Formats: sequence, C-alpha cells, structure tokens
Amino acid sequence: MPFALALLFVALVFAVKTLKIVPQQHAWVRERLGRFHDVLEPGLRIVIPFIDRIAYKHNLKEIPLDVPSQICITRDNTQLQVDGIIYFQITDPRLASYGSSDYILAITQLAQTTLRSVIGKLEMDKTFEERDDINRAVVLALDEAATNWGVKVLRYEIKDLTPPKEILHAMQQQITAEREKRARIAQSEGVRQEQINLANGQREAAIQKSEGDKQAAINQSEGQKQAAINRAMGEAEALRLVAHANSEAIAAVAAAIQHQGGSDAVNLKVAEQYVAAFANLAKTNNTILLPANVGDAAGLVATAMSIVKSGQKA
Repeated sequence: MPFALALLFVALVFAVKTLKIVPQQHAWVRERLGRFHDVLEPGLRIVIPFIDRIAYKHNLKEIPLDVPSQICITRDNTQLQVDGIIYFQITDPRLASYGSSDYILAITQLAQTTLRSVIGKLEMDKTFEERDDINRAVVLALDEAATNWGVKVLRYEIKDLTPPKEILHAMQQQITAEREKRARIAQSEGVRQEQINLANGQREAAIQKSEGDKQAAINQSEGQKQAAINRAMGEAEALRLVAHANSEAIAAVAAAIQHQGGSDAVNLKVAEQYVAAFANLAKTNNTILLPANVGDAAGLVATAMSIVKSGQKA
C-alpha cells in the first residue's frame, strides 16, 4: 500500500513536470539539455522532465515601459528635465532571450541617450514645438537597434518637459507680456474701428441730410412753381372774367344808348358824375390841375357825348 501511494505521487509529479499549459499571447522558450530547442506556442504542451526546461517566458502583448526622467541640455545651453514612455512588443522570443542579457534595460538606456542627442540639437523653444519630431527620432533609433533583441518599438511619447524655475518664470512673464500686448492691440483696433464706424455714420448722416435738403428744396420749388402757375392761371381767369364782364357791360350800355332816350340818359349820367366829382373835390385840400372851362358843365358833357357817338360810328 505505501508503495502504491509513492508510485501515485511520482506519477503526479511526472505529469505536472510533463504537461505545460502556455497562455494566450505568451511564448515560452524551451531548452533541451542546456541548448535552445524551440518556442512553445499557446496551448497544452509536453515537456520531458529532467531533459527539457522552460528557460524564458515572454509576454507577446504591447508593453508600456516608463523611461526615468533625465536632464537634457539644449543647443542654447538650457537644462530640461525630460521623461517619457516607450511602447514595445516582443516579435522574436528567441532573440529576446539570447540577443541581450536585459533587453528592457537596453531599450531604456538607448532611449535616454537618443533623447539627449536629439534635444541637444534643438533650442529650448523648439523642443516644445517639435515634440512629434523628437518622438519619431527616438523611435527610429530604438527600432533599428532593437531588431537584434527581438523587440519592436512601436512608439515613444514625451510625458513632460520641465525647464528650470527661472526659465519657467521668464516664460510666464513673456506669455503675460504677449497677452497684454495682444489685448492692447485688440483694444486699439476696437477704438480705431469704432472711430471709423462713427465717421462713416456721420458721413452717411450728412449725405442723407443733404439728400433730404435737396429733395425738400426740389419739393418746395415745385410747390412754388405750381402755386405761381395756379396764381397766374387765377389772375388770367379773373382778368378774362373782368374783361368779359366789362364787354357785356359796354355792350349793354351801347344797346341802351340805341333805344329812344338813351342819349339823354347818358347825358344825365355824365352830368351827375361830373357834379359828384367836383363835390368831392370841395371836401379835400388836395391841389390838382383843372381845365379852363371847368364851369362849363354843359360843354364837358357835350364833349363826352361826342366821344361816345364817334365810338358808335366806328
């Protein structure tokens, strides 16, 4: 019975040593008698105990690697504290096992030295503007060297660029000055635009007022013209009516004279008006010229009647 238990225990140990389960996205390097034999793919694998051994276990996923911060000197002798992160992936488990004693340390050191070299070629202001170019330069250098280590460097990103406190203070002052400058420029442009708008508004108002005055003058002249026309037409109509009335009156008088006793009536009317005129002269102190025969009323009436008769003959 004890022998059977011992045999069962040995069988379990042998099974555990023989059967290996490789997880997905992993690769195990198997050595046989101390030499590289093959790479075990994911799944259930059989390993010969005491002859085979799993020498290296690699993760084939994309791995982020934090690069420690370091001091880099720019082209204009400014110190920058720079740290970054590398993303890489193992592509060849055999080279990753035997190509370098520590590929992670090798990648880290190469990234730091490459970064110092790239930043040393740039001025401090350019380092902030050309971060993408710096990242590409580091990836290119790492990928070329990491090929022999069975590693593919996918990308490199600078996490932070920190200049000294004095430089930061000076940069902050510069940024503040630039913002104040832009604010003053914007304010002056606003005032200038306001003045332009006011001038344009005044000019438009003056133009509109001039046009209004012009139109008002035109309307006024048109009104005066129409009033003058209407007044002239009214006066002409009045003269025509007066002339027509006089013509009718004269015609009526002439017709009356043609009747029997008309001449006597005319003589009587002329005599009455003559006497009335001299009666009015007696009431005023005006100095006037009188004919020599002023006392001969009958002669004056006869003269007037001769004029009337001559008009009738004509």
